[in-house]
Amino acid sequence: MRLIGHDGEQVGIVGIKDALSRAEVSGLDLVEVAPDADPPVCKIMDFGKYRYEVTKKEKDQRKKQHVIHIKEIRLRPKTEEYDLLHKIRHAREFLEEGNRLKATIMFRGREMIYKEFGYRLLDRVVQELSDIAKVEKGPIEEGRNLVVFFMKK
Repeated sequence: MRLIGHDGEQVGIVGIKDALSRAEVSGLDLVEVAPDADPPVCKIMDFGKYRYEVTKKEKDQRKKQHVIHIKEIRLRPKTEEYDLLHKIRHAREFLEEGNRLKATIMFRGREMIYKEFGYRLLDRVVQELSDIAKVEKGPIEEGRNLVVFFMKK
């Protein structure tokens, strides 16, 4: 096997018993780095410290990762003016945080007959949010709901 010392220098090709004795003398572990190589490569290192550093790097990478969430506002065709403005204010906050937004108009019972009220309400929401957001997916009918997806410009 090819052996790499604890300080990173290449010792050369040695036998398994010799490599194990060198690792034992230095008080470290013998770790197989590249088993598929010809001959296999082993390194003398502190394996516990190595695992700690690897997990720490993985944790830092996860911390730096930015996850985009889909936030949702739900409206009804008969939503009053103040409530609509309140929901739009929340939608602005969601978009400014960098999240995507899903605006849903929910129809109940016989409200399905008057879908044009829902489309008018969605047009109003699109107009109110047009300065900071663009429509990602247009009005889609999903069962008894009317849905629009927004993303920040």
